[in-house]
Amino acid sequence: METLASPLLWTAFAVSVFAALAIDFVGLNKNGQQTVSFKSALKWSLVWFSLALAFGALLWWETTNTFGSAVATEKAAEYFTGYLVEKSLAVDNVFVFLMIFSYFALPIHLQRRVLLYGILGAIILRAVMIFVGGWLLTEFHWLMYVFGGFLVLMGIKMWQGADEDASLDDNKLLNWLKNHIPLSKDYDGEKFFTWENGKRVATPLFLVLIFVELSDVIFAVDSIPAIFAITSDPFIVLTSNIYAILGLRAMYFMLAGVADRFSLLNYGLAIVLVFIGTKMLLLDVFKIPALVSLAVIVTILSITMWLSWHKAKKELKA
Repeated sequence: METLASPLLWTAFAVSVFAALAIDFVGLNKNGQQTVSFKSALKWSLVWFSLALAFGALLWWETTNTFGSAVATEKAAEYFTGYLVEKSLAVDNVFVFLMIFSYFALPIHLQRRVLLYGILGAIILRAVMIFVGGWLLTEFHWLMYVFGGFLVLMGIKMWQGADEDASLDDNKLLNWLKNHIPLSKDYDGEKFFTWENGKRVATPLFLVLIFVELSDVIFAVDSIPAIFAITSDPFIVLTSNIYAILGLRAMYFMLAGVADRFSLLNYGLAIVLVFIGTKMLLLDVFKIPALVSLAVIVTILSITMWLSWHKAKKELKA
């Protein structure tokens, strides 16, 4: 797997990610169980967005010095396109989190801990999938067509199920876990396991964590092929993915109260997936420039967001 990334870019990426995780796991954890206000979530969302933006600027500057402005502009466009796609798909992930937390009646002050571990698991999972996927595409180029067809099918499936309400009522995994894992009826603070009648048992919080991690796996299956359709550089794939995930916790608390105002987002994401899948299928025939892809995706998502807000306003007036 070839990459244009320099040691400086690798170092800056590693340091910034470890620093961000330290803030989430060490700094914010000192406050114990707490709710996260919309204002605080918005502030941290802007912090993570600024971090991703700053890294994109560093990527452009470093690549310009080494390979020239034309290559740098192309790579920066690939990075920001990948980041935008992953961030948009992460919004859909937020809606799934809302469904999971609602089903398990998870108190809001406990949601933060589950999200922290969920984000860490997502980072590890996606890093592994990206390097494995990159190696497979290098060794077996024809897999590009498989990934492209998969994304088109996933886009069509997302469009068809955009209005369906997800539920865990008949989930086979949940029923199996309830029958095979000793489980307490009530939460015990932020503990995943507790003692009940002298026996160590899992709390409902442990089940919530399992389903959050499972949702990460499901969404990674969509997002990893999508990002490889935008760029074959594993460094750009990795960085755009990880920076999008870093802000997932703050984005959840920011969007939790206004999720109903994004009712049409899945339609926009479906179109984006079909577009990216088609781009991958045409890769050996016609390569769509990264800046064109970025413009198309921004346009699709902007129209979808505007229509969603307009629809929500009409429903409120009615």
